[in-house]
Amino acid sequence: MRVEVRRVLRDGLRMSSLNTDSIRSLITEAVRFRDERDWAQFHTVKELAISLVVEAGELLEELQWYKEEDQARVVAEKGEALKAELGDVFFSVLLLAHELKLDLGEAFLKKLEKTGAKYPVEKAKGSPKKYTEL
Repeated sequence: MRVEVRRVLRDGLRMSSLNTDSIRSLITEAVRFRDERDWAQFHTVKELAISLVVEAGELLEELQWYKEEDQARVVAEKGEALKAELGDVFFSVLLLAHELKLDLGEAFLKKLEKTGAKYPVEKAKGSPKKYTEL
């Protein structure tokens, strides 16, 4: 399935398309994995939302307490652990989207469009300011 998304650019609105089938395939695979283990009984919306936060915390834990100047070295050394934790976060996101019956690809593209309108390139480029300060 191709989803049309409007992207706000300096020269106005431009339409582009993105294939969201790969996201659906990943959700299908996550659900298959879960169902083979009979874990659906534990995967309520609340529990998956909690899992998402817990897994994100574990990702942050891998980076905690290191100085800014050590960041590149730490990321290189902990690359596999970071990949694993990010995979756990993504697993929770995929299952949560499934349980909420959301089209994750569409939700992401709509969020990009909305955020793009709040942060137009000509005002936001290179700036850390919140949209209310631009």
